Amino acid sequence: MARISRSAAAGCGYWKLAAEGQEFYTTTDDHQNCPIGAYTHGVTLTPANAQELQSLVGTMIQLQYIASDEVPAIPHRTSPMQVAAYAPAPTATFPADLVIFSGNARQIMLLSEAARAAGVFGSGTMGRPACAMLPHAMNTAESVTSVGCIGNRVYTALPDDCLYLTVPSRALEAVLGKLAAIVTANIELEKFHRQRAAGANLQNG
Repeated sequence: MARISRSAAAGCGYWKLAAEGQEFYTTTDDHQNCPIGAYTHGVTLTPANAQELQSLVGTMIQLQYIASDEVPAIPHRTSPMQVAAYAPAPTATFPADLVIFSGNARQIMLLSEAARAAGVFGSGTMGRPACAMLPHAMNTAESVTSVGCIGNRVYTALPDDCLYLTVPSRALEAVLGKLAAIVTANIELEKFHRQRAAGANLQNG
């Protein structure tokens, strides 16, 4: 596996490259451009980038984007990162820790219901920063839903109507094993609800 040829502007930018079909690995040097992502990934920042992180957090607080007491609660890796590998899930040549799904609300709904049926659906939905869902999923061993954040949507080109579900690899087989039944159930239940809604409309009319 080759190392990424050029460091991305943000760690989540590597998600986009993997989704497009690339397989590669990164080192801590390749995550220095994104102080927030470096924090969630457990990357040891250079002194200059550590100062940038403090400045960026200060700006976010000033903009009332986050509160100062929120920062320590942001999920992050406590062990230092050494390397991070990325690849499309179907063709990965290494055992992954996590699988990141992106999709529209209906697609993530189906996946989250499959995760719940598999007993690995985490409660709640995460938001900013999007990359915090990765350490959270690793720490809890549960799937995590995230609506993303504005930085992530810029660096990954995630459409406005899409969001994420991250699944620990150890639970992936169980989740996918429940997916077919969940999809079938939703098709049948949608028929039922549409018929019921149509009947209610006729009565009201």
